[in-house]
Amino acid sequence: MERLKVGIIGTGNISGIYFQNGKRFESMEVVACADLDVARAKAKAEEHGVRGCSVEELLADPDIQMVINLTVPQAHAPVCMQALEAGKHVFVEKPLSVTREEGLKLLELADRKGLLVGCAPDTFLGGGIQTCVKLIDDGWIGTPIGATAFMLGGGPESWHPNPDFFFQTGGGPMFDMGPYYLTALVAMLGPIARVTGSARISYPERVVTNPANYGHVIKVETPTHLAGVLDFASGPIATLLTSFDVKGGTVLPRIEVYGSHGTLLVPDPNTFGGPVSVRRAGAEAWSQIPLTHGKDENARGIGAADMAKAILAGRRHRASGELAYHVLEAMHGIHDAAAEGKHYVMQSSCERPAPLPLGLDDRSLD
Repeated sequence: MERLKVGIIGTGNISGIYFQNGKRFESMEVVACADLDVARAKAKAEEHGVRGCSVEELLADPDIQMVINLTVPQAHAPVCMQALEAGKHVFVEKPLSVTREEGLKLLELADRKGLLVGCAPDTFLGGGIQTCVKLIDDGWIGTPIGATAFMLGGGPESWHPNPDFFFQTGGGPMFDMGPYYLTALVAMLGPIARVTGSARISYPERVVTNPANYGHVIKVETPTHLAGVLDFASGPIATLLTSFDVKGGTVLPRIEVYGSHGTLLVPDPNTFGGPVSVRRAGAEAWSQIPLTHGKDENARGIGAADMAKAILAGRRHRASGELAYHVLEAMHGIHDAAAEGKHYVMQSSCERPAPLPLGLDDRSLD
């Protein structure tokens, strides 16, 4: 089978799993990597048996048809624009861009050039969330009525060696982790019609306690505790709480979906597996459901592989730029609603991503 040749830009912490899974899926082959630090790119390239080069050299390579952009959030839009201008399809880590304006420009440029844009997170393509999608579609909980989603933690300054960007514009718990939760909710319930919310900066400064940068003080520029309400176009109402300010832990679930005939307990949307549990109306206990789909181990990069398959086969891709922009707008909408004290009506929509077929082997996407 033909494999699309792919280049990676950005060789930081997350790149390792993309290199690994670039060999896993049948639709793409990572052949090169680049970074502003060319020496780092060449070291990573040697580790994974590909070519290391500058960003300019990678974009000039006519054999590379798709770029995977793993840079920091502030560089997502500029690097994606460079790739599109060079005639490459582009898949980018979340979020799509820092601002809505940048995100729209990316989609418009891609449309003009006949290129595809894809974006993480792609965890909703894992066995856990895909099983939840099937259970909802098959009517196990009846008509969806609502959902709750919780991402609560103490902040990344204790474990990340360079956590400054988490607290800058385009960061915070909503932009860092919100995409996993919102994308999973859209995959299960469809697009969002309007949002509202409240937000605060609980601590104006954060002190890094990771040994690599111990004692470094970060000025916080973006809200670190946000509570949002989402009205879905199909009817359900969801509550989303994201925080870097919960120092004492939590016992709340990641996501629950409530239906007319039962409740679905959804696994962590930042993972690919389960467990998945259902408690139907009248049942005395939860029932754990065997996963209906594979891809339940760390399949990060499956969205890029699915996009590569879409390019080769001429079909729609699932982790699309339109989905990512819809999620980006919802996150901004919650921030806007909190600042202005009102509902934010969504201007964008998207197609609910097509479920993966049943019975795929580990390498396949169709």
